Amino acid sequence: MHNVQQAAGQAVRLVLGGRNLNQVLGETLQAFPAFTPQQRGALQDLSYGTLRFYGQLARVLEQLLHKPLPDEQLRCLLLVALYQLQYSKAPSHAVVDHAVRAARKFNAGAGGLANAVLRNFLRQRETLLAAAADNEEGCYSYPQWWIDALKAQYGEQTAAILLAGNRHPPMTLRVNRRRTTPAAYLALLQEQNIPASLIEPQAILLERPVSVDKLPGFLDGLVSVQDAGAQHAAHLLDVCDGMRVLDVCAAPGGKTAHILELAQVDLLAVDKDVQRLERVRENMQRLQLSAQLKTGDAAQPDDWWDGKLFQRILADVPCSASGVVRRHPDIKWLRRSADIVGFAQQQAQILAALWQLLESDGKLLYATCSVFARENRMVIEEFLHQHTDARQLPLSVSGMNEGQLLPNDQHDGFYYALLHKQA
Repeated sequence: MHNVQQAAGQAVRLVLGGRNLNQVLGETLQAFPAFTPQQRGALQDLSYGTLRFYGQLARVLEQLLHKPLPDEQLRCLLLVALYQLQYSKAPSHAVVDHAVRAARKFNAGAGGLANAVLRNFLRQRETLLAAAADNEEGCYSYPQWWIDALKAQYGEQTAAILLAGNRHPPMTLRVNRRRTTPAAYLALLQEQNIPASLIEPQAILLERPVSVDKLPGFLDGLVSVQDAGAQHAAHLLDVCDGMRVLDVCAAPGGKTAHILELAQVDLLAVDKDVQRLERVRENMQRLQLSAQLKTGDAAQPDDWWDGKLFQRILADVPCSASGVVRRHPDIKWLRRSADIVGFAQQQAQILAALWQLLESDGKLLYATCSVFARENRMVIEEFLHQHTDARQLPLSVSGMNEGQLLPNDQHDGFYYALLHKQA
């Protein structure tokens, strides 16, 4: 197990240095090919968990050390061990023993330091945690600029939003209504002893996450894994049979597929990432759906557009992903305040470019998985001010406030704005 701790510490160090967690985990697993499935799962849990609570753990570790560690790899190993001691069910003595063995790989003295630090945590746990919570970063495990931005926007709701982002995400399925019904699929889940409930017209919430190979009919296209909040997009787009529809920034294809499950449309899916576009193709094949796929930049449609206008456009634009941070805890520590302004500029460029592709009386759905107004409401307000032929339509979705869905136990955080192009 000390190898897993060591690998997780290395992954955390690389993320804190600016790397994407998914890429880092892929490289780490290649470096440890002998890891069993259980060890691979443990590596993911330790890496995700340590980053999820990094703000708290870092402040606890600061209290336990007399001076900063010169070795960042050893520091990250200790953070991983602290996460285990505080949040996992692993026996404390085993966690400490494995951490000491892993630390000794740096030098003999590191083993003694790891032993002292971790045992002091066990003896002083409550005092250390209380002191860490006196600081907002230590209390909520988010960078201060993120906390300040949410406080300015949401006030008393801020704590609930931050805490929701630190919980394990729900696993939700989207029933392919071309192949089955929610009631029929719930019955299949019950036969497999997989507890679940229907929370939206096609959204089934699993009581506990399971691997997709355990889901009945998954390979046959009966269901897809998609957050309940994300499932609103296809419905809000208001598609009908025979329409010409554009879906940009389409990868990995969940919303693309959902549109095609709802109506027989002529759909073009565009994404600038060739590898991610391949995932859209794979989803289409599994679900037995058909769409035209093109590689292209949504902000530069002249490079891929054939000149024919669309009746519906879904613009699921790049964003901070602040609404899905519980699925990607590295985002909290990779993003900077200036990034939000940069995303907003990119979003405005995409929106202006796509508006030219929409026919008169058509509708464009702007979507992000962000909770920051600078990427959401403010982008739309600026667009409406600049385009007199655009009108924002009201949305009636339970729990949605002016287009904003906040993360909770049933769905992630999303923003939607439906724009009508007037004649």
